[in-house]
Amino acid sequence: MAIRQIREIGDEILTKQCKEVKKMSLRTRILIGDMLETMYDRSGVGLAAPQVGILKQIVVIDVGDGPIVLINPEIIETSGEQTGEEGCLSVPGKWGIVTRPNRVKVRALNQEMEPVELEGEGLLARAFCHEIDHLSGQLYVDKAEDGLHDVTYEDDGDEETEE
Repeated sequence: MAIRQIREIGDEILTKQCKEVKKMSLRTRILIGDMLETMYDRSGVGLAAPQVGILKQIVVIDVGDGPIVLINPEIIETSGEQTGEEGCLSVPGKWGIVTRPNRVKVRALNQEMEPVELEGEGLLARAFCHEIDHLSGQLYVDKAEDGLHDVTYEDDGDEETEE
C-alpha cells in the first residue's frame, strides 16, 4: 500500500462525475488499500477516489468503528437533520457549517462486490453524504452556510481549535 497525493480544491478532477466500478481488479484492490492508508495518514474520516485522482465510484470511511468500503454507493433513504462543522482533506485548513440528514441509508457493493445496505446516524450519516457527493463532483464548500473558516491551532500544539 502507498500514501497517495490528495487533490485539492481548484483541481478540475474534483468537479467531475465518477464512473461505476464494473468488476473488482487487482488494481482496484490496491487503490482501496491506498485510499485507506492515505485517509488514516491524514487523520481523515472519509476519502473518495477522485480525491486521489481516480474517477471511480469508491469511498472509504472510518468514523472510529473500523473501515467501511463502498463501491458504487447511492443514498436510498434519509431522515432528520443535523447542522455542524464539516471539513475535507481536499480543502485543507478550512471548515464550514453544513446541514445534512441525521440518518442515512446507503446501498452499495462491498470490497467483494457483494451488495450491502448500511445505515448511519450523526457523523457516519454526514460522512456518507460528504463522500458520496465527491463522486458527482460536489464539494461541501458549495453547501457551507456561512462560508469557510480557517482552522487555527493553540500554542501548545496539542489541541486544535476552530474559530
